[in-house]
Amino acid sequence: MDHPDIEIQEKKRAYNGYLKIDVYRLRHKKFDGSWTGVLPPREVCVRGQAVGVLLYDPDRDSVVLIEQFRVGSASAGGRAWLTEIVAGLLDEGETPEEVARRESMEEAGCTLQDIEMIGDYYPSPGAYDEHVTVFCGRVDSRGLAATGGCADEHEDIRIMVVPADEAIRLLDENRLNNSIAIIALGWFARNRDRLRGQWIGK
Repeated sequence: MDHPDIEIQEKKRAYNGYLKIDVYRLRHKKFDGSWTGVLPPREVCVRGQAVGVLLYDPDRDSVVLIEQFRVGSASAGGRAWLTEIVAGLLDEGETPEEVARRESMEEAGCTLQDIEMIGDYYPSPGAYDEHVTVFCGRVDSRGLAATGGCADEHEDIRIMVVPADEAIRLLDENRLNNSIAIIALGWFARNRDRLRGQWIGK
């Protein structure tokens, strides 16, 4: 956090498990040019860089979605298994596009043939440092396995080839309760015809 309008008084690592939590004491410049006092402690969950990729088969006008267990939504009283797009975290030295290609194979058994960036965003910037880059990738959805994921990462993933109209309907009916799928499919609904024109028959 290197910014001329932020002054860090103290930073310490409060938890270092599956998730990491840093605690900051800081002050920052206000819109009127003055400075705040030192704010009460602010906890930041350190998550890092993530990548999602919506897999689209233009020849069959279908997308590949996945379903997997999510402890966070289950603990909040929501669905324990969520329908999502392929996603994962950057390993050291990787680019977002490399992660998209790796995760597409690991989670869905798909090879990306073309790729286009959708955008990037912070899912919960008030408490998480996580930054997500989202892509759409062209794939061949024929002959995919029913399940995927890395056993050493305790992944148990259902792979689903879904007609594009049905995937957009899931979005419209509020049946995708995770931001990365909502953002990807909202973009896809607006860009589907263009993508199909560019990618079909390649």
